[in-house]
Amino acid sequence: MAETHTVDEDDDGWQRRAAMALAAAATAEKLVTYAELADAAGITGQHRINRLTGWLEEELAREVQSGARLLTARVISRARGGLPAPGFFHKCRELGIYDGPVDGPQAVAFHLNCLR
Repeated sequence: MAETHTVDEDDDGWQRRAAMALAAAATAEKLVTYAELADAAGITGQHRINRLTGWLEEELAREVQSGARLLTARVISRARGGLPAPGFFHKCRELGIYDGPVDGPQAVAFHLNCLR
């Protein structure tokens, strides 16, 4: 019988799985929704998307600080037509790499640039 893995608040294994899923999405040049990434990481329970977005913001800060590719930009909101959630743009503004709105042509152009 296959073992199922339940993630609780203290388990950081989901972070490792989320990072692997992001790397796979980048290799395949695909985008992934927040819900799909949470599923791939095995995050369960209440506020699973909030826990994921908190981790994504920390990862984004690490990526910017190290000059790495922004794999976190591959996570999008289905409800926003393929853009990341507004928090992505707010965090980019906080990190000094974006100074524009969270919607519209400027946000779309910035996001596409992040994916390169």
